[in-house]
Amino acid sequence: MKKHNFSAGPSILPQEVLKQASDAVLNFNNLNLSLLEISHRSKDFVDVMEEARELALELMGLEGKGYKALFLQGGASMQFVMTAYNLLENKAGYLNTGTWSDKAIKEAKLFGEVVEVASSKDKNFNYIPKNYSVPSDLDYLHVTTNNTIFGTQLKEIPQTDVPLIADMSSDIFSRNIDFSKFGIIYAGAQKNMGPAGTTLVVIKEDLLGKVTRQIPNMLDYAQHVSKGSMYNTPPVFAVYVSLLTMRWLKSKGGISAIEEENEKKATLIYSEIDLNPLFTGFAAKEDRSFMNATFNLTEDNLKETFDAMVKEAGISGVNGHRSVGGYRASMYNALPLKSVGVLVDVMSELERKA
Repeated sequence: MKKHNFSAGPSILPQEVLKQASDAVLNFNNLNLSLLEISHRSKDFVDVMEEARELALELMGLEGKGYKALFLQGGASMQFVMTAYNLLENKAGYLNTGTWSDKAIKEAKLFGEVVEVASSKDKNFNYIPKNYSVPSDLDYLHVTTNNTIFGTQLKEIPQTDVPLIADMSSDIFSRNIDFSKFGIIYAGAQKNMGPAGTTLVVIKEDLLGKVTRQIPNMLDYAQHVSKGSMYNTPPVFAVYVSLLTMRWLKSKGGISAIEEENEKKATLIYSEIDLNPLFTGFAAKEDRSFMNATFNLTEDNLKETFDAMVKEAGISGVNGHRSVGGYRASMYNALPLKSVGVLVDVMSELERKA
């Protein structure tokens, strides 16, 4: 039986993408060579990289608007360093909404002054701060649009005149956003786009060359832009599967279409959480993530029973992060609505049995 995969990442991928990727590992483009064997400088893979970069911009509506897309390595954690290395000359602002923004702040402090414009640390990051002011003298403001661990999501883009940087690792391509409001967007592939190993970075070209410090080539956005993401050997398989996933998304109608599906999934599970007295949501209702629903049992003695029922139903990956406990249902783009239905049925059955 195929599992209902709610893993927070590496996460579920579309079945057709997995099939296409499997075929390419055996024989790519009828070359009688594996995708894993061909030269990354060959026309066959250069075409993959170029299409992937172009399709990322197309899906985000950023074609012809002065942006470049890159596929880099090192995960979002490397972007915590690169964004500051390339942009932080004097002072930067960070909205602290969880573990990953907290880590980004620590890295940025190596390069200059960092201001936490707001934080939700006081309540274990179960909400998104609001009504904060953004200093006008910042080199940039950094936000995390979705907090995988805590199940919160930024619903409104901050209004600011300084460049806006966003870590969109866990909700990239999942909902309509005015992406042109951002100077840099980055996202690790392994939550909504492809396997671990590559990170999408979308950068506005006029942000390049803004700092006086010398930047090592591998950490210099300008260097990667000039080389078309091919400064060094790229993560071939991860980029190719990301391309396949973006093709799949486009074929489904793009971000607008998938957003409708994601809203249905989120509505279904949050309705059960709110109506079922055996469960309670962790995140503030107005800030709940469409990607990661975090919840706890109201009666701890039912944990063993519920865990057994979840396993029997073929549900995988719903254990909550240790920072929150309880459960987390990650509902990325490729997760079908019927899988959420199976989880909700198990939650309802627990109430009937209790």
